[in-house]
Amino acid sequence: MDDYTKDDVSQLIKRIGAFLSARMSEILDTQDLRSVWALVAVVCTVIFTWRLLLAPSGPHGRQPKPQPPSQVNTQPNSNLLPSSTQTVIDDLFQPVKPTLGQIVRQRLNDGRKVTCRLLGIILEESTPEELQNQATVRSSVLEVVLEMTKFCDLYLMETVLDDETEKRVLTALENAGIFTSGGLIKDKVLFCSKEVGRTSFVRQLEPDWHIDSNREISSQLARFIKCQLHISPLKTEQIAPNVFSSSSLEQFFGV
Repeated sequence: MDDYTKDDVSQLIKRIGAFLSARMSEILDTQDLRSVWALVAVVCTVIFTWRLLLAPSGPHGRQPKPQPPSQVNTQPNSNLLPSSTQTVIDDLFQPVKPTLGQIVRQRLNDGRKVTCRLLGIILEESTPEELQNQATVRSSVLEVVLEMTKFCDLYLMETVLDDETEKRVLTALENAGIFTSGGLIKDKVLFCSKEVGRTSFVRQLEPDWHIDSNREISSQLARFIKCQLHISPLKTEQIAPNVFSSSSLEQFFGV
């Protein structure tokens, strides 16, 4: 191996060490089994790259003829690597894209208990009167809700005008598959006859996060709940330092 290749390998070793150290730290934080297998794949790739760099470049293991001084390659060391090897190295150090589950945990700051209003957030309808005719789960938010049920103790709640509306909402949630993940059961979908009832539910449950589309309720709960997410399609002034805003639940999680 010539001096240039030795320098390349030395630099690669340093980059690999830093990369593996960072990934190991992430795995210890998330305890994600998929991350463990990802790290195993990285190590295998490193071994392959190492062997490729150390393999003799000439036929039958012979060293290539040294070039005359006038023909010495003066390009940066990275250009001395075969294109296939450089591609492996570039792929190796691509940033790892977090999963939606990891994003949910990060955005909620590992908050484990969450309460959330249904109207205008999980359901297409925005008023109790509309729910008397139909209840429709928003398809764009479904993936986020399912991830939340895996990680959080999630409670859904809404104001309804009659018992038939309760059944209609539960049926819509069931048909959308929200109860199939095992993290959310029908008993955790709470109904009340007035908006003030939702405030009572939240204060009794004492969640880490409450998600609502009613600005007045978010304002009233700001003193009692650690963090809140206020959903509004219109940009409004911040209610309190612990109340975040977003145009939709899925937008808050980057979906």
